[in-house]
Amino acid sequence: MKRISFFRRGAGLALLAATLAALHPLPASAQSTHPASPDTLTVMTYNLKFASPNPPNAWPVRRPLVREVIQQIAPDVFGTQEGLYAQLKEIASDLPDYEWIGLGREGGSRGEFMAVFYRKARFEPLAYDHFWLSDTPEVIGSSTWGNRNRRMVTWVKFLDRQTQREFFLWNTHFDNQVQAAREQAAKLVRERVAALDTKLPLILTGDFNAAGGTNAAYKILTDGGFFADTWMTAKERQGEGLNTSNGFQAIRRNGVRIDWILTRGEVVADSTEIVTFSRNGQFPSDHFPVVARMRFAEAK
Repeated sequence: MKRISFFRRGAGLALLAATLAALHPLPASAQSTHPASPDTLTVMTYNLKFASPNPPNAWPVRRPLVREVIQQIAPDVFGTQEGLYAQLKEIASDLPDYEWIGLGREGGSRGEFMAVFYRKARFEPLAYDHFWLSDTPEVIGSSTWGNRNRRMVTWVKFLDRQTQREFFLWNTHFDNQVQAAREQAAKLVRERVAALDTKLPLILTGDFNAAGGTNAAYKILTDGGFFADTWMTAKERQGEGLNTSNGFQAIRRNGVRIDWILTRGEVVADSTEIVTFSRNGQFPSDHFPVVARMRFAEAK
């Protein structure tokens, strides 16, 4: 009941924010300069920031901005982090072209989700599952590496009806406090991906709470070319040097990328971008969306 009454109280704020959003289109830098083609896949990772009622970044104020930035980016598939069940249902309602798959990290609808959204007209989920980042990955809500927050992976195997190609999308959120837990999580993800023993392309999205290029967790995932970082392999980059986390503060340019889109298999990244959209000083989240536009090459 408290959550329902909160959304009622926030309705006026949400209406005001929606009106402001309609008056100001997204900057051109956040829009694709690559015309869509049948084999292009636009992938996004986005830490939504959970639906807090606390001003000045309350969810009713941010909700229309989240909708706007996603509509303008127009991802085909995307992974989100931190979303709560009611919050994700509202995003799905705001974006009727998409369906989503996920499970709360505490089990069922409880806790934050590592949700996977996809264009329902284009993609068919062929299989999906979840596992926890712990020594007991199949135990719901398990945590064994010293981290207080439960961490997990949601993955989906898709058929792209447009190209008749199959691929995997894995989505995760590594721990924000314990470096050893991040490293163990990276090892587990790498082991699980290797166990698939597949030539299908695989995309890994997430908030890794680790600096891309330098952190040991990043190196575990990318060593030996196991995963490729689209930020490094893309032909074009926008947002060079930006931090992907903003903390609802001014944009920082320390080059700390903690939100990544990694790929495995025959994948060509055409472009990538850190989208720094805001409206009248209000960011939709305390993270920026990170976007990669890619194509699948024929397996060698």
